[in-house]
Amino acid sequence: MQRLSLLLIVLMTPSVAGAADWRQFRGTSGEGLADAAAPTDWSDGAPIAWSAELPGRGLASPIVVDGQVIVSSSSGPAQQRLHVASFDAATGQQQWDRQFWATGRTACHPTTCVAAPTPASDGARIFAFYSTNDVVCLDLSGNLLWFRGLTHDYPNASNSLGMASSPVVVGDTVIVMVESDADSFAAGLNVETGETRWRLERPRKSNWTSPVVMTDETSGRSTVLLQSADGVCAIDPHSGEQVWNYPDGASTIPSSVIVGEMVFVPSNGVTALRAGRSNPGVPEVVWNEGGLQPGTASLAATDSRLYLVNSGGVLTCANLENGSRLWQLRLQGKFSGSPVIAGGHLFIFNQEGTGFCVQLGDDKGAIVGTHEFGESFLSTPAIADGAVYVRTDGHLWKIAQP
Repeated sequence: MQRLSLLLIVLMTPSVAGAADWRQFRGTSGEGLADAAAPTDWSDGAPIAWSAELPGRGLASPIVVDGQVIVSSSSGPAQQRLHVASFDAATGQQQWDRQFWATGRTACHPTTCVAAPTPASDGARIFAFYSTNDVVCLDLSGNLLWFRGLTHDYPNASNSLGMASSPVVVGDTVIVMVESDADSFAAGLNVETGETRWRLERPRKSNWTSPVVMTDETSGRSTVLLQSADGVCAIDPHSGEQVWNYPDGASTIPSSVIVGEMVFVPSNGVTALRAGRSNPGVPEVVWNEGGLQPGTASLAATDSRLYLVNSGGVLTCANLENGSRLWQLRLQGKFSGSPVIAGGHLFIFNQEGTGFCVQLGDDKGAIVGTHEFGESFLSTPAIADGAVYVRTDGHLWKIAQP
């Protein structure tokens, strides 16, 4: 009876805590959109609740699961030591740090690092993925459930500049993209064992985008969208079978964003797609706007507006229905991390170490606060429980009103 009660608690806990979680790159939904507001009074700089030191290097964004802030890092002379660390979201106290040896290549461009992909969680497990093609699965207490070194099975899957695609979890499958000029593939792994459910050959071109999940609001069926230089391929997450394909090319750095039945792709500017109605295997192009040119940062969206930051640091707001440009706002610096949105405000951090809080309006945007952190930001922030969490190589910060 005690074991049954414990099992029920474990199964119920993720759904109870899930509303306050931020479980993957750009949030649980992948839209870069938080359910609740975040601190917007930055008149005297961002209100810092706490900061914590991190080991080594890490471009991976933090995720928030059940009151824990999870970050991955890599340390050592060749970044061969892989870290997954947990911090208490309320206090910033480190709860655990699990370390593993990399089994794949650690070569990276100096700008990036081995710990570039953002971890993902299904609410009960944590999946940390690294540029070395190592996948680590832990429970929420930091206990190792399984470890998979994909280089052992696919030794030619390597990008000399470093991998950066973040995993996503759909049901009983965690999906990883390992795309390079050599052996290039996407794989669906069993969340319980790490065993390969399916493996899909992908274009032999370097690619740093991350998969996104589209869920049909009527049927509840989910498809995973894989973006590459060749376009966008929608697949069944459990079998890897193709559902539809858009073959007109797409960016290999900024990722797409999904709102309802629409996906907005950095392709020939920005292209809005939806699953085909007359022919389900061929997606419909709803609109294309060549004047929208995202830079490194991925797209973000609300239910009526699309936001992107170009290579010159200009934030653009566009209409979701037709792609028309509504307004632009010049920020400052270069941006590698992507924007996130909460409570009518957008948060983004530049490479030079400046954080921006931008108030979003229908006809204009306004910078309502900045903060100088003194360290370079290459990651995307997380938002949970009314707080913003952001990391550099050296530190993790919580931004929250007292």
